[in-house]
Amino acid sequence: MTKSYSPEVGTRYFEDYPLGAAFEFGPVSVTEAEIVAFARQFDPQPIHTDPEAAAAGPFGGLIASGWHTAGLMMRLLASNFLSPAASIASPGVDELRWRAPVRPGDQLRIRVRITEATPSRSKPDRGMIRSAIEVINQHDTVVMSLSAMNLMRCRPGC
Repeated sequence: MTKSYSPEVGTRYFEDYPLGAAFEFGPVSVTEAEIVAFARQFDPQPIHTDPEAAAAGPFGGLIASGWHTAGLMMRLLASNFLSPAASIASPGVDELRWRAPVRPGDQLRIRVRITEATPSRSKPDRGMIRSAIEVINQHDTVVMSLSAMNLMRCRPGC
């Protein structure tokens, strides 16, 4: 894990997410069984559920649902970046893009860069951080990107 600045996730507050800070977490492995199981439940298309049909399809093989990729990103983000002491909620994401297919055997990591850190004017106990997130495979290919917003508590007593 590479970090430009960061106390441990459990003790991180709004002040610990400064503009320009960069973080990297992972990897997480993607298996064929997980791709198929996720897709059968949430995105039942042959390119995600049927290896034989997928082999004859536009990607030349089975690929993960983009929503599965988003779920893997969220797991890495929640476990390593969002502080349980300070994370309040997320008002949403912008510019979600699936840039390349995720395949069985891929190893994914996330790169998170703080693009905005704004203290709240109406609620001084919190602030909003915006971050550019990239999901990257073992070949250094960006497979997914998005811009996320997170409300974070300020350190107590500030």
